[in-house]
Amino acid sequence: MGAGIAHAFLVAGCTVTVLEATPDAVAAARGRIADQVQASADRGKLPGSPEETTGRLTVTETTGDLAGCGLVVEAVPEDMAVKTEALTRAAAVVGDSTWIATNTSSLSVDDLAAAVGDVTGQPERVCGLHFFNPVPASKLIEVVLADATSAELAALAPAWVTALGKTPVVVKNRPGFASSRLGVAIALEAMRMVEEGVASAEDIDNAMTLGYRHPVGPLALTDIVGLDVRLGIAEYLESTLGERFAPPRILRDKVAAGELGRKTGKGFYEYPA
Repeated sequence: MGAGIAHAFLVAGCTVTVLEATPDAVAAARGRIADQVQASADRGKLPGSPEETTGRLTVTETTGDLAGCGLVVEAVPEDMAVKTEALTRAAAVVGDSTWIATNTSSLSVDDLAAAVGDVTGQPERVCGLHFFNPVPASKLIEVVLADATSAELAALAPAWVTALGKTPVVVKNRPGFASSRLGVAIALEAMRMVEEGVASAEDIDNAMTLGYRHPVGPLALTDIVGLDVRLGIAEYLESTLGERFAPPRILRDKVAAGELGRKTGKGFYEYPA
């Protein structure tokens, strides 16, 4: 997800700094982003050359390298403690005019903004920019406004999305926002149908892609997103919105078995190495 976000800003002409945790992660991120840039060039979707585009990219382990950025977008795993640590660490080194966005798909942007406010005294500099996988192909970014989000940022964020060639959907900070709340509800019901033997994963997905024109079926999409990510979102929504978002046993069992989707080679489908 982070590589896809970096790619989107690079293609739009921005200078991008990516912060990773280890030397191996730095090398891997640089490779993923370069591959995505080359893929855009191969499709004729890159305004400049791949060399010029990746020349505007820095990948680093040093948090202080974010100091000159005008916008920081957090894209760490969907865990409140992990996101809070990443956002506050970045907020401590950037300037007073830097905007800060979280890529959370379900967690409270109000709470994350408050954590940044504890460091900077400026929670109004925070909003949500919820990107969708795969970022290069997705046309949507959900802009999530916290109660503290300033009017200036509320106007800027949709304009950034448009500049990336995508469409903004602006929502208030409520559990699951709009997209995750609806998407997870469909995915969980699809999982229950597999669990109950109603139909195969493939047939359920075909029903949604062919019958409702979804570009990807809910179970195939879960494999792309990651079953562990879906489980975390479902648990959060269950705690805030009630039992209708309770994760089915099949989801818990697959996560416990390490079947997390494409990234592990198996989820509701199997993926050759």
